[in-house]
Amino acid sequence: MIVGVGCDHRGVEMKAHILALLGEMGHTACDCGADGVAGVDYPDIARELCVMVADGRLERGILICGTGIGMSISANKVKGIRAALCFDEWMARRSRQHNNANVLCVGAEKTTGVAEIVRSFLNTQFEGGRHQRRLEKLTGIENG
Repeated sequence: MIVGVGCDHRGVEMKAHILALLGEMGHTACDCGADGVAGVDYPDIARELCVMVADGRLERGILICGTGIGMSISANKVKGIRAALCFDEWMARRSRQHNNANVLCVGAEKTTGVAEIVRSFLNTQFEGGRHQRRLEKLTGIENG
């Protein structure tokens, strides 16, 4: 799987950890984030990564900021993105099973167990069925 990982200046350490994890898992990682502590604007990072997910260059995305909230809000502004802010592996699993989330958002300042969250997000499949109908309604909202 080709997975993009983006972060603002608060998520640099966690991004490095996730990039290494993706390599261990056998995925191809695309680094879309900040590389240092100099401040950057999270909406710019989110947009860059999410456009690549939406157009198929990336299969999934992971976004990191201090809380994950800013990245989540920004990501969900991009058509075709279903970003989920997850604090544990159960939420990550449900975001895939029920919502077919294609971008995982995490907060670098409070999130623990990020490896398990990432594994759950990447290894869980969408269940379809009644959830597909709901996704179609979301697409209808998105398309106005």
